[in-house]
Amino acid sequence: MTMTTIKLPSRRLRSHARSLGVGCAIALAALAGGISPLPAQTIACMVNGEPITNLDIEQRTKLNFLTTRKQMPRQEVLDELTNEKVKLKEAKRFGVDPTASDVDQAFGSMSQRMRLTPEQLTKTLEGQGVRPETLKARLKAEMVWGSLVRGRFKESLQVGEKDVAAAAGDSAQVDAFEYKLRPIVLIVPRGSATVTVDQRRKEAESLRERVKSCDDANSYFKSMQNAAIRDTVTKTSADIPGPLRELLDKTPIGHLTPPEITKQGVEMVALCERKPTKIDTPKKREIREKMFSEKYEAKQKSYLADLRKAAMIECR
Repeated sequence: MTMTTIKLPSRRLRSHARSLGVGCAIALAALAGGISPLPAQTIACMVNGEPITNLDIEQRTKLNFLTTRKQMPRQEVLDELTNEKVKLKEAKRFGVDPTASDVDQAFGSMSQRMRLTPEQLTKTLEGQGVRPETLKARLKAEMVWGSLVRGRFKESLQVGEKDVAAAAGDSAQVDAFEYKLRPIVLIVPRGSATVTVDQRRKEAESLRERVKSCDDANSYFKSMQNAAIRDTVTKTSADIPGPLRELLDKTPIGHLTPPEITKQGVEMVALCERKPTKIDTPKKREIREKMFSEKYEAKQKSYLADLRKAAMIECR
């Protein structure tokens, strides 16, 4: 189904020669790049009364290629867009309907992970012929579907600790600890010279030699200018990345970890306590997340299949 073409009023067509001149001028301007003809909004599919146009398919194909570097067949793209229409309608039925502000926030979070501003991400997309609205539409569908599936099937998606322990077997006996930590930062203003950063790093190294307890750390850093010591946080081995976990296991209780340069300045961590725990281990966390992922994937597939069977889908 093609959208109706807007016709010029009949009074402008009285002179055949004049119309021909206007038509030639438009064609020449378009060839010169002065006018960009609008793409035809041809409907490829109707899903529960909502259209998917050929332009939608073209845009999503470009976006998918940009993110995967693979050329997805047209039918797969159409299926993806159809699924999203079905998901959005079902989510709205249960009151899961993010606002434009929510979607913009997700767009901003994605740009931040890519170390870009939203404006820079928009320009990057447009440079590849992709409208930012195309990415926002995909983000919205992902947001609502995840919330809907987790919300509706929360009980059946739970992973039992007995199942985790059984799957972990002997590997669950790997040592795990609970750490009490106090993050510390020696503030370095952004754009500071390398010499300034080096001075603060040397200062941090000097303090590491003097600090023998968390009380020492508290008294030193609370009174120091351009420095901050944060409140105590409690983490288990499963919460902490491997490299930092190894570092904490080598650090004596009450001492500071080696200084690290970050955006805030020179950062260290005071290790206030480290004690064995059976609450969680990295291996058990990994197994639990894998089991949940498998349950979630199976549930969302069957749910979507049922919704597609009940949907009104008409494709040309």
